[in-house]
Amino acid sequence: MSPPDDDERLRLLGEIAAETAHELRNALMAIAASTFVAKASPEKVPAQLDRIARATAGAQRLVDDMLDLARGEALGREELPVHAVLEAARDAAGERAAHVDLQCATDLRFPLHPRLFARALAALVDNAIAVATKAPTVTLRAAVEGDRLVVDVTDDGPGVPTELAGKIFEPHVTGRAGGTGLGLAMAARIARAHGGDVRLLTTAPECAHFRFDVGRR
Repeated sequence: MSPPDDDERLRLLGEIAAETAHELRNALMAIAASTFVAKASPEKVPAQLDRIARATAGAQRLVDDMLDLARGEALGREELPVHAVLEAARDAAGERAAHVDLQCATDLRFPLHPRLFARALAALVDNAIAVATKAPTVTLRAAVEGDRLVVDVTDDGPGVPTELAGKIFEPHVTGRAGGTGLGLAMAARIARAHGGDVRLLTTAPECAHFRFDVGRR
């Protein structure tokens, strides 16, 4: 992956700063809530301290990951079990999805950033949940084709409107009220940092079908 020019780097830094601020706000809200509970109920202090520690560690990992992405250099990757990466993306959705189906050989391994690729997949799962009129079923399907890892993310929701399909990965483009329009843009950045890309293969009224295609280097 060639390094970005100055204008592209500034755009990248702006996107990363906005996405980081959005997610750090969630961590700070969790820390503030736990602090409030601990002050009001001293017997709950140990449990709330655990929550604060988890939120703080998660915020630190987020900052480290975004700094990796912002440098515009080749990402540090590890030979990871792909099924575990899909599980991490699923777990980020929590109970909001009716079902997240994983279709991947448990012995499949591929060089990926240990957290960023799961974050990219989680952004698509989150998008499927946010636009659905009912709790959706999301399928994550992964396989190696030649020297490429191909991950398909499909759902049974309303799909992507035709007028948004051509620009869905651009920053601040969103089809939902209150959306930041940064999640899918960040997913595309992460895919490119892995020597690949992510594409939308369908438009509404079909259900959404996204495909990641990333290289070994």
